[in-house]
Amino acid sequence: MAKPVILTVDDDPEVLQAVSRDLRQEYGDRFRIVRAESGASALSALEQLKLRNQPVALFLADQRMPQMSGVEFLEQALQMFPVAKRALLTAYADTDAAIRAINTTKIDYYLMKPWDPPQERLYPVLNDLLDDWQAAVHPPFDGIRLIGNRWSPHSHEAKDFLARNQVPYQWMDIESSEEAQQLVAYANCDQLHLPLVLFADGSNLMQPTNMQIAEKIGLQTQAEKPFYDLIIVGGGPAGLAAAVYGASEGLRTVLIEREAPGGQAGTSSRIENYLGFPRGLSGGDLARRAVTQAKRFGVEILSPQEVQGFRVQDQYRFVQFADGTEVSCHALILALGVSWRRLDLPGLDHLTGAGVYYGAAQTEAMSCQGEEVYIIGGANSAGQAAMYFSRYAHKVTMLVRSDSLAKSMSQYLIDQIAETPNITVQTHSSVLEAKGETSLEAITIQNTLSGETQTVPATSLFIFIGAVPRTDWLDGAIQRDERGFILTGPEIPLNEGRIKGWTLPRDPYLLETNVPGVFAVGDVRHGSVKRVASGVGEGSICVQFVHQYLSKVV
Repeated sequence: MAKPVILTVDDDPEVLQAVSRDLRQEYGDRFRIVRAESGASALSALEQLKLRNQPVALFLADQRMPQMSGVEFLEQALQMFPVAKRALLTAYADTDAAIRAINTTKIDYYLMKPWDPPQERLYPVLNDLLDDWQAAVHPPFDGIRLIGNRWSPHSHEAKDFLARNQVPYQWMDIESSEEAQQLVAYANCDQLHLPLVLFADGSNLMQPTNMQIAEKIGLQTQAEKPFYDLIIVGGGPAGLAAAVYGASEGLRTVLIEREAPGGQAGTSSRIENYLGFPRGLSGGDLARRAVTQAKRFGVEILSPQEVQGFRVQDQYRFVQFADGTEVSCHALILALGVSWRRLDLPGLDHLTGAGVYYGAAQTEAMSCQGEEVYIIGGANSAGQAAMYFSRYAHKVTMLVRSDSLAKSMSQYLIDQIAETPNITVQTHSSVLEAKGETSLEAITIQNTLSGETQTVPATSLFIFIGAVPRTDWLDGAIQRDERGFILTGPEIPLNEGRIKGWTLPRDPYLLETNVPGVFAVGDVRHGSVKRVASGVGEGSICVQFVHQYLSKVV
């Protein structure tokens, strides 16, 4: 935490210098001494301190100042820092005014000028005030503060990005927090340009992109080298496992992630069937551990950075970024993962990020305190989200198309849901429409057996269905199945006895695509088992095939 501030205000330069000198001599090792020559300049300084989230311990203001008296300054200053101690510097003639101010402005003490020697007439008084302040004060949040509207898609995007990248932040809702409204005013931010992101150094960004936030907080977005032994596209469990094994075995490795390390699994609130963690762990914890492990072995992680193109030149493979730059390698692993399938229903697109969310359980759960939450989906991800929401929401309703959860959910989750009193599973149910102007207000649910529909009030709808690979940028180069999943090894079809694009005399390795030296692992691969442990396993063993490939071409 930054040093708490002692602010002294006096229009007399000699007095101000003397006060600052004495304060710095006694308190400079524990407090930051800030001085101002007028009430107006002091208030401007306080606005900047507020934006930096720096605490103020004590105001020491002269009473006789032109334009704004000491009492008038303290009245305004206490609106910004209400727990700060306040003392008034007065001449003998101002004693009566100081005493009245004790009652009206709640001044803690007044000091007569001059105060020499300070060891007898200044420090003992201030020591008592500062001791009282330190005993009662709670340290402020020392990190990023995010001010926005709960129903703003831009605000949700910023929250989700920070949360998934393991960056601590404090969320402040502009509609319910007076402090947030003050900070927006101090930063001269129009509410139309929210969210406002305040950083510890006092700087801020209005309605920033994820890339702007990433650059500000120091995430690496550009590669340090033009060439690597191994490039991994995708930072889910499969990609992170490949990165750890590749780098630990001596390959110069870079991992490129479009959103945040951890992938879709990183959004999971609780994974309880992963080997070695009998109490379970969150997807965020798994991602954090894996990122730490990968960086320990020297893996470069670029995030957020999106690959938009791919080409082959001789024995080199090139990936192209959105800004047109390229990075090349000997071997490429595609660990692209999958995204939640979007529902094409009336109202959903309009309200996405404003009450309708794909995934995002951990990001939005706290905002649903005491409310009713609806979840679409019946697989493990939906079950994990339901259990997580049940800790905050008054009621959680799962809308499942099938007749039970058993067809797609692990038994341990089914048992937990059955034992949780505020979770209801509504089978044979699907959503037909989402309603609301600026945020979700209601949803229409249909019983798929009877056809009966009902419209119910709803403020939060979370969707956990389907797996859609984002592989369009590979079209024409890498063979995929009809749904876009990448074909590897024996799954690659033959055309007149040959594999399209294959140039080597051997057959593709088990996890190799139709382009030599390009591999696919995890959920994006056709026929893969959609489980975290399976992805980790594929990413790990794929490195062995990479070594076999490199031994023959490098």
